Amino acid sequence: MNTVISDHKDNSDMKVSAIKPAELVTLPSEMNCHDHNYTQIVIGLRGEADFEIEGHGNRIGPGKGCIVSSCSGHAFGGVVSQSDILVLNLCAVPPQGSGVIDRINHLAESDMYFYLDGQIQRLIKMLSDEMKVSPDDELLSQACNDTLMALLQRHIKGMGYQRGIPRLDLNVIDRYIEKHIAYRISVAQLAGSIYLGESQFHHLFKQQTGVTPHQYVLSKRIDIAKSYIEEGRYTLGQIAELTGFSAQSTFAHVFSRLQGISPSQYKKHYSVQK
Repeated sequence: MNTVISDHKDNSDMKVSAIKPAELVTLPSEMNCHDHNYTQIVIGLRGEADFEIEGHGNRIGPGKGCIVSSCSGHAFGGVVSQSDILVLNLCAVPPQGSGVIDRINHLAESDMYFYLDGQIQRLIKMLSDEMKVSPDDELLSQACNDTLMALLQRHIKGMGYQRGIPRLDLNVIDRYIEKHIAYRISVAQLAGSIYLGESQFHHLFKQQTGVTPHQYVLSKRIDIAKSYIEEGRYTLGQIAELTGFSAQSTFAHVFSRLQGISPSQYKKHYSVQK
């Protein structure tokens, strides 16, 4: 479960759906972060997307892909126009003795990210075109998974990875917060903005800044609220909404706790100074 930093409103429109053996996915432009208890193979179809798997990052596009092993924390998001991917979900139990999951997980240890040769790229395009026409065809989804799983190991080459940056880029985090200040912001979303898993991000954030992500975001909300008050264009109720608070009373409580005076007192004090 993600840690939520505000309970105002959610700007995410991602929906939970039944897991299919193979599915076409359009990635959001903002980085997201999660994990799951089954292995996935991700293959780029259109546009480009950044992936980070357990601290190892690379870019996925047409002819490229990655293996996300079971329970590996990973972040992802589209970066160039619309980013479409084909995802093979290996959550069904394979035939006894096939060793498919073991072979794929072993491959992921050395070749987490991979290139695809031209022959299998043509097959993938044909299969994905069929899936676009019939997205709810369960037999087609399973056939796509089975066909590619039988062939992938013979048609991929490792492309390596890049180690994640050990320190947080607060400029990137600040830009993310400012862009989404009116909405709910989770720790997972902040972690995804710099391609880290949630637990790793939380630890590094506290280590580097001395405060928790929750405290940091609240402080940013109040700093921006002060700027709005100083502008004099909005009521306190409007400012509470613009800075992501669920109610004006919540805004007033947090503002008073962090600033030592209420928003109305700050507004009056600032008006006198002007």
